[in-house]
Amino acid sequence: MSELAYLTLHETSELIRGRKLSPVDLVTAQLARIERLDARLHAFIRVTPEIALAGARAAEAQIMSGDWRGPLHGVPYGLKDIIDYAGLPTTCHSKILIDNIAARDSVVTTRLKAAGGVMMGKLATHEFAIGGPSFDLPWPPAINPWSGNAGTLHPGGSSSGSGVALAAGMLPVALGTDTGGSVRNPASMCGIVGMKPTYGRVSRRGVFPLAYSLDHVGPMTRTVRDNAILLDIIAGHDQLDPGSADVAVDNYTADLDRGVRGLTIGLARHFYAEDEMAHPEQIAAIDAAAEVLRGLGAEVREVRLPPNAEFVACNRLILRSEAYAIHRRWLTQRPADYGDLGRQRLLDGATVSAADYIDALRLRGRLVQRTLEAMAEIDVVLTASSLDPPCRIDDAEAVARTYPRQVRQPFNVTGQPALAMLAGFTTDSVPLSLQLIGHPFREAMVYRVAAAYEAATAWTERRPAGL
Repeated sequence: MSELAYLTLHETSELIRGRKLSPVDLVTAQLARIERLDARLHAFIRVTPEIALAGARAAEAQIMSGDWRGPLHGVPYGLKDIIDYAGLPTTCHSKILIDNIAARDSVVTTRLKAAGGVMMGKLATHEFAIGGPSFDLPWPPAINPWSGNAGTLHPGGSSSGSGVALAAGMLPVALGTDTGGSVRNPASMCGIVGMKPTYGRVSRRGVFPLAYSLDHVGPMTRTVRDNAILLDIIAGHDQLDPGSADVAVDNYTADLDRGVRGLTIGLARHFYAEDEMAHPEQIAAIDAAAEVLRGLGAEVREVRLPPNAEFVACNRLILRSEAYAIHRRWLTQRPADYGDLGRQRLLDGATVSAADYIDALRLRGRLVQRTLEAMAEIDVVLTASSLDPPCRIDDAEAVARTYPRQVRQPFNVTGQPALAMLAGFTTDSVPLSLQLIGHPFREAMVYRVAAAYEAATAWTERRPAGL
């Protein structure tokens, strides 16, 4: 069961296509694992066994008749519960929307269904992708499976349930969203792979917004190849999403085995060893990753981007302003129905003036220009994602101190593709991480570097204990 649970998407697909693994048997086993583990990990807000088993039976019949739709056909997936699936509640992990039934599928859900994926359920999030981790919501917060039996570590957020379900072997793939780092944070904390694609690369239609000009939908998986496969499925122009980009979609798996020889990697060390000092083991892990890439034939040289603090201030002003505009009516009429953290963070936007918002938008343009100029001769930037390993989720002071210590917001501001992945473990056996950033719409290059690093290390072979 443990071996089946940790099959990659690629491995699972090959077994299903070759009729060596039944989608029905796989889904049945995954449902049993969810039932066994989720009472203490809380990755799911809602498990959908009827939908899952019906989807698995349909996929099995199609594949047996020779109608194989591609690598997701018959494979389980989950959705962060701000992404619509027709007929199911989209609650955003909040009392505000506890009875909100989606009338239609989101665009990404439509694409997953068309690819033959099997929906397993809706996954936990921080309230409205901003308020968490919180213990005063209708559902408990997800717990990092690297906590062991103690069940105490923060899984990152806001796509917390997606990260936990993947790391615990309850799902092979999931979708999250990222406005200030919410795909990459749980990827960093849970030891998985999370990609924030270029802004506009994946449609957000049918996804509850946090901040219109910063929101991204991103694939979350346990391996780089799986992540590239999933982005292949969900990427593409949507003319009804005003933020969607009409740019041709690459084949994201085509260059995964090309290696990094001849590439130039920019090490943005100032983000984690100067602007702020990361945890010593985190610094050592990223520096060691730079040496791995250098040993594989890449030129690695330090690069200086604008200071992290400038990006953070810009992201915060834009995010809080746009989020408050979305929530203003509920904050006025139903303030008590929010959790304390969600209400507090959303109300921050009420104090931002129109002039401050316009100044932040103008600063954003300058930061984008300075960043792309600094990367002009660089293929991919390597830097930190989180500056600290995961802390205890029940230690509010530690969460408040470590949560903002990260280098993810810069790339929501610039809209560039950014991927977080496992970079080793602390002496206490909890995940460390790194982040790779590419040029706009060059996700394939980011995957190429990530795949080379992943292949040269053995990090993805480790599993959380006690599962």
